[in-house]
Amino acid sequence: MEHLRIEPYTKYAQQQVIDLWATCDLSKPWNDPILDIQRKLIHSPDLFYLAWIKDILVGSFMAGYDGHRRWIYYLGVAPQFQGKGIAKQLVEHGENHLIKIGCPKINLMVRKTNTPAIGFYKTKGYKDDPVVVLSKRLVTDAH
Repeated sequence: MEHLRIEPYTKYAQQQVIDLWATCDLSKPWNDPILDIQRKLIHSPDLFYLAWIKDILVGSFMAGYDGHRRWIYYLGVAPQFQGKGIAKQLVEHGENHLIKIGCPKINLMVRKTNTPAIGFYKTKGYKDDPVVVLSKRLVTDAH
């Protein structure tokens, strides 16, 4: 595989990111990807990375950190590049960044139907926690 670069998100990649998320089935009708990107850029934009091979966007990784726990969002790798260690490198890049700033624990949510992602995270040392995730939508993004 050619050299992989992991770089911070830039606004010039917005449409490529949106296309990648759609291809990876990360976008859902209730999450407007443009608004999700804009919101991320307001809060810790340094935790939004893109993986590139030459000028091709092959992966994305977004995380949040509130000083207590970190959450992973929008980890995706283009289907034709899956299985080549790109997701592993993106996760490790993010983990290393969080270790440097003192983050003690990472949480993430994976849809129960996404068994390949669950399997991937388990190979990286993530495990089921005895918790129930509850949510409440405060803003409806769907058009």
